Amino acid sequence: MKQTSAMERLALALMTALLPLATTAETLVYIGTDTGGTSQGIYVSTLDEASGALSTPRLAAAIGNPGFLAMHPSRPVVYSVAASRAADGRWQEEVVAFAVQQDGSLIRINAQPAGGSGPCHIAVDASGRVLLLANYGGGNVVSYPLRDDGSLGPAASTFQHEGAGANPQRQEKPHPHAIYPGPTQARAYVPDLGIDQVVIYRLDAASGRLALHTPAHAATEPGGGPRHLAFHPNGRFAYVALELTSRVQAYRVDAATGALQAFEAHSSLPEGASATGNTTAEILVHDNGRVLYVSNRGHDSIAVFAIDPQTGSLRFVETTATGGRTPRSFGLVPGGRFLMAANQNGGNVTVFSIDAQRGTLSRVGTGAQVDRPKHVRFLHR
Repeated sequence: MKQTSAMERLALALMTALLPLATTAETLVYIGTDTGGTSQGIYVSTLDEASGALSTPRLAAAIGNPGFLAMHPSRPVVYSVAASRAADGRWQEEVVAFAVQQDGSLIRINAQPAGGSGPCHIAVDASGRVLLLANYGGGNVVSYPLRDDGSLGPAASTFQHEGAGANPQRQEKPHPHAIYPGPTQARAYVPDLGIDQVVIYRLDAASGRLALHTPAHAATEPGGGPRHLAFHPNGRFAYVALELTSRVQAYRVDAATGALQAFEAHSSLPEGASATGNTTAEILVHDNGRVLYVSNRGHDSIAVFAIDPQTGSLRFVETTATGGRTPRSFGLVPGGRFLMAANQNGGNVTVFSIDAQRGTLSRVGTGAQVDRPKHVRFLHR
């Protein structure tokens, strides 16, 4: 695979730096997709924060299956997983860095091999020095150092998970589904759907490396299938979406050791609703620390929970229909006024305003039509 040279990276950095500055603030919405249909890659739209309307999405970068995205914390750089056929016919899976241009389009900086099959989630630490990757099919996690220009260095560490879970159809082997820097940024947490564990690693931003941690993991309920995780802004609590049982498991976070202690679990569905045919997906905590959101695929809704910021306990409030099928992910727009849902099998992205007091959702605008949207992330500039 061709690597970007130092001269090419410098040229990209200078080109980005010399672009004229925007005259007004705007929020760009980047939409990752499944390119098995008519989609061609990553799309970008602009959010009107007065009305909640989205502009017609336009192609930002042509790339195969950019199902999950991540933003650099301080530079205009977008990262994406990617999977496509190479010129020789081989299946090529990688993680890619893109520079954001003034019009919102993306220019490829460089890429690194995923180091496993089924790359499904990436995250960047708060320092902007490490990118973390979970490979669902390969059962492993990988870390990459990030250079000063936002480009990806070669993989610094790789760890293979082992084991199986209670569900023979979905938990026949490890399936790391996501990876997150912890509240102190000194650890990384990996919900592994296949083994009913949140695996814990030490994270060294200086070297870009992961290392084994003690304790090594926290268990979830058997057969739960942990998919995604969200930390409370105060760093004392964590919430895990259990994909296979449509439940949310709450944990206390030990600041000194990084250990997770489970203390309660709740259904993500309203009373009387059947979990048959439903799976949870995304889970996020609002920046105000008072509300938790979880997406239901099948029920096709966002569940809203009130959080007690002192105890971390959850209280189910309601579910809101997402206006499309299979909300694989959703995002909270910077500023906390809007939530945006990507309805993978509905071919649309919908926008909701967030009630400032209760955290409940009301659909606004007309949303946007995109084939097989899977992920949304935002750049406010």
